[in-house]
Parts: sequence; C-alpha cells; structure tokens
Amino acid sequence: MFGESVAIALNALVANKLRSILTMLGIIIGVGAVIAMISIGMGVQNKVETSIASLGSNLIMITPGAASSSGARQAAGSNTTLTMKDSQAIAREVPGITQVAPSVSRQFQLIAGNQNWTTSVQGTTPEYQEVRNTTVQSGSFITNQDVETRNRVAVIGPTVATNLFGDVNAVGQTIRINKSPFKVIGVLESKGQSAGGMDQDDTVIVPITTAQERLMGITYVQMISVQVENTDSVNQVQDDLTTLLRARHKITGDKTDDFSVRNMVSVMNTAAETTQTITLLLGNIAAISLLVGGIGIMNIMLVSVTERTREIGIRKALGAKYKDILMQFLIEAVVIGVVGGTIGILFGVGTSYVVSIFAGWNTVISPVSIIAAFAFSVGVGLFFGIYPARKAALLDPIDALRYE
Repeated sequence: MFGESVAIALNALVANKLRSILTMLGIIIGVGAVIAMISIGMGVQNKVETSIASLGSNLIMITPGAASSSGARQAAGSNTTLTMKDSQAIAREVPGITQVAPSVSRQFQLIAGNQNWTTSVQGTTPEYQEVRNTTVQSGSFITNQDVETRNRVAVIGPTVATNLFGDVNAVGQTIRINKSPFKVIGVLESKGQSAGGMDQDDTVIVPITTAQERLMGITYVQMISVQVENTDSVNQVQDDLTTLLRARHKITGDKTDDFSVRNMVSVMNTAAETTQTITLLLGNIAAISLLVGGIGIMNIMLVSVTERTREIGIRKALGAKYKDILMQFLIEAVVIGVVGGTIGILFGVGTSYVVSIFAGWNTVISPVSIIAAFAFSVGVGLFFGIYPARKAALLDPIDALRYE
C-alpha cells in the first residue's frame, strides 16, 4: 500500500505540473535561502576568527596607560609607563609564558630609488615572529644580534615590497626610513586584511633598539605581546602579569593601573558569539519563507481534496480505510516537501558559490545546515499536510459519491 500511495502521489503531482511547481517554489526558496544565509554567516564567522588568529595564538597584549572613567585612552605613544625591563621581567618571572615581544611603532615615509611609500614601521625583537604567527616568505627575520648591535636592517610586508620594488626581488635592496638607509633582509608571507579591515601586509619590521634610538629617540615601549603556553592558562597568566607590573610600577591598594592588559582569547570568544548570533538570525529570517511554503502546501492540498472528493468516495466504497486515505494525502504533502527540499539544496549551494565568486564574500557550506533545512522542509510538508489529509480521510463515502 505504501508503494502504491507514493505512485498515486507522484501521478497527482505530474498531472498538475504548473500547480505542483508553484507549490514547491516556497519550499525551494525557503531551503535555498536557509542554506545560503547560514553559509554567508558562517563565512563571516570563519573570516573573523581567522583574522583574529592571525594576530597570534594565545596572545596577551599589554599597552601603557589605563582607560579613563569615560572610557577614553591617551593616544598611542603618549604614555611611557612600559619599558624593556618590564618585558624582560615578564619573560623571567611569570610562569606559563613561551615568548615575550616588546614593540614600538610609528608612521614613516619609505624611499627606494624614485619610489616612496608611507607606512607603519615597527621596532621589535626576534620573538615577534612566533608571538604574532609571522612567516618570512623570502630572506630572513631580524636576529638578537641585530637588536644588540642596533643594525639598520628591515623586514618588509608584501604590500610595501610591491609598492617600492614592483616585481623586483626586495631582499638585499636598500630603503631609506626617516633619511636613514636600511637593508631589506626579508619579505613577510601575506596575511591579508585584519578583522578591522587593515592591511596586515603594509608594514616594516626593524630591530627595536634601532627603532628606539635611531628613528624615534625614545626609551620606552608602546606594547608588549605575550604568548601563553595554552589557552586554559591565559586568564591565570593575565592575573600574574597584572600583579607583577603593579609591583614593578609601585601601584598599591585601589590605585588605577598605569597599563592595560587584554587577551585575544576573550576577543575571539566575543567575536565568535556575535557572528554565531548573526548566523542564527539570518537562518531564522530565511526559515520564515519555509513556513510560507508550508501554507502553500496546505492550500493546494485542500484544493486537491475538494477536486478528488468523488475519488475518495469510490476508494472508501471499495474498502479503503481511514488510515489508507490519510496516508495517501500525507505522502503527497511529504513528496512535495522532499522534491522541493532537494531542489532547494541545489539552489542554496549554487547561490553560495555565486555569492562567493561574484561578490567576493567568504562562504562556508555546512552539511549540518543542509541536513537541517531538508529535514525542516519534509517536516513542513508533513505538518501542513495533516489537516487536508485528515479532512479527506473523514469524508463520508455517501456524501463523497454524491459530490459533483
């Protein structure tokens, strides 16, 4: 009986092709929209997480100055509360740390031949490479010897290399920073844009002592980046850092810290929660069209019951039971959901690829979203098909046979 009911349902759909297609359209659009919206949302989430992770794994960032009561901070470099000795003390005294990299930065104009480019020049130590997940594409990174001897060497990002040297190999070339000549010893691997839209490849890295003494004329540092051994100990290390720096800076009682400590794990968790909420919102909005499609199924099934009243009467007169009639019309509703859901999956996946290719957005197609959307479409067909099917099954055979 089940196989016969499926055959009858398919025949009924084929007999009214245009009506069946229009009925399925709501399910197709609904399933496709759910898959496409969730893939876009997950793409945004993936891009944000990748961008934050590119800043460094298990990273704690210490900056000078504390937020005021209004939340405002002093401009970068205007506070001088962190020093190289603070960085060395952190590396020496705080457990659970793998690397510590102090840094300073300032905008400078770079000149190479007849080309010039203005960008951020960072002074740091060799540990910066591991702390910030930085890879050298060609050449080498700065060394401890470069830091100790204040060498005029520079590692440049791909954006700087392209703008100053074009297709020529930048390693071994000379650039002028603040009128001082620097030898390019390496070019960094591309990192792309950060979560805030900043070009992470537009940078120059020099030894921190060279930047402090020969470029900026300062003795303090503007940031200390700390890499923690594992994610679980980030909060403990952050507390230990705060305690150590308060002791070194002679801050007691309820006095406000003259530094700020934040970790990228909490930033990533916050970003993940936000993007997950956005993805869920997009999926729920798209799912509304599935409900509209379900109402369409109910409408057409009610019309079908009315059209086939005499058929139902004849089947009942020949011995068809309540459950047989109920099963026949439920199967028709579910078939609409299954066929519409299958086409909707193809539509949603195709839309995701089109958006990725032409709009340049990052999309992530999730098998879970596909399965959930398809199951929901079948459920919608079943739910909205129950009332028409029950109405058909409850028809009195005598009244049905008399129906014109």
